[in-house]
Parts: sequence; structure tokens; C-alpha cells
Amino acid sequence: MSLLGPGAVAWAGLALISCGGVPRLSPEALLRLPERAMLESGHAGPPVPALIDVPAGPARFARQLYEGFDRSRAMASVAFVDGFYRAPGNDGFEASLDHVRERLEAAGFGAREGLLLEVLSTPLGEPAWTPLSARLALHAQGKSAVLHAFDSPQGADRTMLPVGAISGAARGPVAFRLEDVDPGEILVVEEPGAGDPTAAAGRGARAVLVASLEDYNVDPTPKERHLDAIQFRSVRRGAPIPCLQISRRSHGAILAAVKADPRAELELEALVRTDERPLRTLVATVVGADRPEQCVVTVAHVQEPGAVDNASGVGGICEAACTLAACLAAEGPSRIERPSRSVVFLFGDEMRESRLWLEAGRRTSVAAISADMIGASLEHTGAAPLLERGPDPGAVVPLPPDQHTAWGSSRVEYSSLVPNGVSLVARVALADIGALAGGWKTNEHPYEGGSDHDVFLRAGVPAALLWHFTDFAYHTSLDRLPHVDSEELRRMSCAVVAAILALADPRPGDLDRYLHANAAERRLRVAAAREAKNDELAHQWELWTDSVRHWFRRECLRLTAEEAPVPTPEKKR
Repeated sequence: MSLLGPGAVAWAGLALISCGGVPRLSPEALLRLPERAMLESGHAGPPVPALIDVPAGPARFARQLYEGFDRSRAMASVAFVDGFYRAPGNDGFEASLDHVRERLEAAGFGAREGLLLEVLSTPLGEPAWTPLSARLALHAQGKSAVLHAFDSPQGADRTMLPVGAISGAARGPVAFRLEDVDPGEILVVEEPGAGDPTAAAGRGARAVLVASLEDYNVDPTPKERHLDAIQFRSVRRGAPIPCLQISRRSHGAILAAVKADPRAELELEALVRTDERPLRTLVATVVGADRPEQCVVTVAHVQEPGAVDNASGVGGICEAACTLAACLAAEGPSRIERPSRSVVFLFGDEMRESRLWLEAGRRTSVAAISADMIGASLEHTGAAPLLERGPDPGAVVPLPPDQHTAWGSSRVEYSSLVPNGVSLVARVALADIGALAGGWKTNEHPYEGGSDHDVFLRAGVPAALLWHFTDFAYHTSLDRLPHVDSEELRRMSCAVVAAILALADPRPGDLDRYLHANAAERRLRVAAAREAKNDELAHQWELWTDSVRHWFRRECLRLTAEEAPVPTPEKKR
């Protein structure tokens, strides 16, 4: 697919003098120009300006990353990480970090000049929890049937033990409501709140089984695969009785068995191990060429037992980091110049890894992108590739083409907005990778929260999230390796790293494209607000894009805050 849309030739006069040149027209003049030729991309959001003369923005890195990315090696890492039930500091978490460390070391991190590799070791705060085995059987009408079981880290039913569950064994009749529990019974419920283990133990229950699922976990196809899903959850440490998760199908089987045989019983056993260990966070850094004390961060969390969430983020970003290392050492068209700022790759415990990095104060973070659930197969999961923007006016009042996902919105006020161009750069990166891939349908939505980008945003660092949703297998036992698409993993991983490189190395030659993208977003958002007769929202988008324009001028032209202050939008007219 061509990078140029119709009418590109008419805009040849806006070509840049060189990669390091400046636009021939002022930023203010560019903003007033009519819409420029746009990429023929499949992104369902504000359009992205096409490349007219030379690569600009993420396109300066996209081709090298995309062509150098080794899908088979990335999928081997995803498969390795998916082979474990990963909780903070446990056996699977440690093995996954060791695997990533070995891959990064093989690529030169920790050995080559300018490629650093370190481990932040901090107190975990509680013993590391490793599930070893579990088994649940139903005895009714003289017959026995095993409903769920696992005895290895790869076991299909491994999420039947929620994080923090204790070892134990129990056998007894069944109760379906807390208030109906008699001593010696096993409580079976559908919702987590109905199965509090402390309350159940207080009534004499021997164990609690929960068959919970979220609305977004329902299989979008007629196959009803969700009926066999076991939801991934955690329980409060120190629960007095064993706690297990079960599928909706098993819950139905238990109901039917008790109806047919009031003397039906459940039998369970669970074995876990706890260890006193520190929490490790793996940090790989490409040291910046002339502003090494500043950095752009990408984060891929290790814990959670899924393949999409988040073995795909770990394997994909690890491979993209290795690809970048190779491109930095290459000659010819595969070469990527060392970025001005440092680029940091974090692997660890979700949210905590980002807090620990910020608290360590190694460098000053200027932007961050979270890579979470980046490899989902649309065919197998129904999940689309998404950009979640940082808080902007669309998070206050979303209008088409914006639409929140099933995850749901977070409350955002106009007064809390801090304008920046991080989400716009990520959008351009998605479009650039899509053009290289010959077409890629991506989307975006307003801020919702729930991953590492939140930690950076709370620290005042502009951030965004690249992910997939709605994945019906999210946080369930069904999120395994067959749900990961190697080409989707390649596209998303390369988009993440192309975006962070563009943010780490903004140049004057990028400004033209960014300003046109900003102007295109302004036209789209203001028109939608006017159509909805929301003058305040239209005004807020005007204020936002005005401030983003100044933000890009400061970034690309390396102006100081005094030379190009980013105005704080007024909150009310």
C-alpha cells in the first residue's frame, strides 16, 4: 500500500528541506492550511498525514523495526512465559524475568556500550506465592467426576487457584448461599462478593468455590467457550479455608447434581508454596546520545497467567528491544541512530514496576507507553488493536468516533487536563506500521485507566496505552498461546517502540507532520462537538490542540519552556 493518499502531489511544496530541516512555513501557518494528504491507513480515528518527501516522526524507525522483528523468536518468548502461572516473585515470575534477561543479554544489553541492563531489587512485602496443584471432584448418585485439576505450571485449569489461596483439602455437602451454610459444607457461589472466605469459615464452611465471570467474558461467537472459562482472581492473604475458582459449566453441573442427589458432595485439594524473596524489576536502557538523563519508558508487566495478558507484551517488547539493539549496530538502511534521549524498557510487577522505577530516580521520565495485551488474535478473541489516549477532552465527553470499551470510563475533569502530544505520536506510529503491513485496522478510545500508564500519569508524566479489547478470554484460563497472533504481535510491538523512539528523538523535520495531525484532530473533534451542540467541549478541544501545537514546537525545535511555553488551557470561557 502506498504511503501517499490522493492529492499528495499537490502538497509537494510542503516537503521538508531535509531530515534535520525546518518547515518552510511557520507552525501557525501550517495549522491554518487545509487538510493535507493523509495515510490510507485503517485507523478509525483522526487521520494521519502522509509522508511527502522523507520519513518523519515514527516513520523514521518503523521500517527498520518492522523488517528486523523476528516473529518466531518473539513467539518463543511468549510461549515460554505462557508456560507459567505468574504471580509477583513466584517461580513463574522469576523464570520469565530470567528468560527476558538472557534474551536481552544475547542482544548486547549489559555488554555493549550504551546498552545497560540492571535489576531493581526491592522488598516484595509478602511471601511469593506459587501454585503447585489442585483437584476438584464431584460425587453424586454413586459416581465421581473430576471437574477441574492441574499438577504442572502449564495446566489448563491452573487459574482454579486464586492468587493468595492456601493449601488444604476438604470434602463435604454443598451450600449455594452463605446464609444457608451448615458446618462441614462447601459453599459454591457465582459472584466473588457472595463467597467471602472469612464469613464462610465463620459459619463452619470447609471451603469456598466461586464461578465468577464478567460481562465482557461472554464468548461473542455461538461456541459459548466462556462456559469453560475459569476466572483469574486473587484472595486476601491469610484466608482461613481453601478457595477455588470454577467454570460456569462446573457450577451448572454441581447445581444439577445436588438437585438430583441431595447427598452429593464435593472433594477438593490444593497445594501451594510460599517463599521469602525480593521483588525484581528488569530494566533495559538504550542510553541517549546527548540527553541521556531524560528518558521515554515502555512497560510490559510480567505477572498474571495469560498469554495475551501479558506474555504477549513481555515477548513482543523483549523482541522489539533486541531488534532496536541490532538496528543501532547495523549499517545501511537497517541502521537506527541512537536517540537523543534514553529509551527504557521495564519488565516486572504491573503498576509496582513503574512506581519503583520512578522512585529510583535513575532518569527523568518525559513520556511513557504501556504495552499490555498487545498480541491478541482478532479471529480467536474478538479483540481489536487499540490506542488508549491519555486524559484529554474526549475523556470528559466522548463523541464519535470515540467510544469507550467494555472496560468502562474513568471520571476526568477539564481542570485536570495537561496537554501533550504523546497519544498523537502513538496514533501516527500505528498508521505507519499499518502502511508497512499493507493494511491494519486499528482504533482508539478516550482514557479509561487500569495499566502502568496510570502510574506515570499520576506522577505528571504524559502516557498512553497500546492494547487489545474486548478479549472474551481476558483474565480467564482460556487466555493461552493459541490466542496470540504472531503478526499482530509484530505490528503492535513495532508501533510501541517506533512511538517511544519518536518521543525520545524529536527533530525539526517531524514538526510539519505532527502539526498537520494536530490540525486534523482539531477539525474532527470540534466538528463533532458542534454537531452535538456542545460549545464548551468544542472550546476545550480548541484549547487542547492549541496547547499541543506549542508542545510539539518545543519538542521538535528543542525550545526551552521560556522560549515556547505550553499554555495551560483556561477551564471556562
